[in-house]
Amino acid sequence: MLKEKTSWYASWFDTPFYHILYKDRDYVEAETFMSNLTNYLNLPENGKVLDLACGKGRHSIYLNRIGYNVTGVDLSENSIKYAKQFENSTLNFDVHNMCKPYKKQFDAVFNLFTSFGYFDKDEDNLKTIKAIKANLNETGFAVIDFMNTEFVIDNLVAEDVKTVDGIDFHQKRYVKDGYIVKDISFNAEGKDFEFRERVQAFTLNDFITLFENAGVYLFDVFGDFKLNKFDKKTSPRLIMVFK
Repeated sequence: MLKEKTSWYASWFDTPFYHILYKDRDYVEAETFMSNLTNYLNLPENGKVLDLACGKGRHSIYLNRIGYNVTGVDLSENSIKYAKQFENSTLNFDVHNMCKPYKKQFDAVFNLFTSFGYFDKDEDNLKTIKAIKANLNETGFAVIDFMNTEFVIDNLVAEDVKTVDGIDFHQKRYVKDGYIVKDISFNAEGKDFEFRERVQAFTLNDFITLFENAGVYLFDVFGDFKLNKFDKKTSPRLIMVFK
């Protein structure tokens, strides 16, 4: 039986196995993206940045290192507990539901690495965009870094096995009811586990509709971490700048 509890992301993201499976994420690529993005946005020196759905804080930590006052928030208590070891006077982490506005305003709000489209209720997507808008100061910009759904579906690997730290993660991927789904099963510590990742297959047009309904303006669109032009057939990412 797949463990979904109240929300799949609340249970899966809080397990140590999620972080084991994805431990090989490219930190250099992430840092290059953050440098490119902050240069493009021309954020003020010591500007305030909200990293929305920050996970264990890899983007937040780097943004702080290059001079920004950063707040990282995430629904996962375990991820925030881990990230808090890196806190300092200009880097803070907090448990927070991104459907609701945070208690401060910022020069930039970043929602990175496809940390959107998880919700069970469609209205929560709109609530999140409205919350991001509320978290921006008068000159602030927001960025959502999402997968390019069309590219992902065209290149979907139906099934594979990824071995990390001696654990064989069996992964099955498919599209169902407007969602891109990944079923993950493995044995660890003598027990069998099954989890499901499920993300809405939002296109650029879907986001444009959300933005219009939330009263925000789409400023620019990029297709990769080097901020090249977006192409719906060939771009790996859908990076949207709005305010």
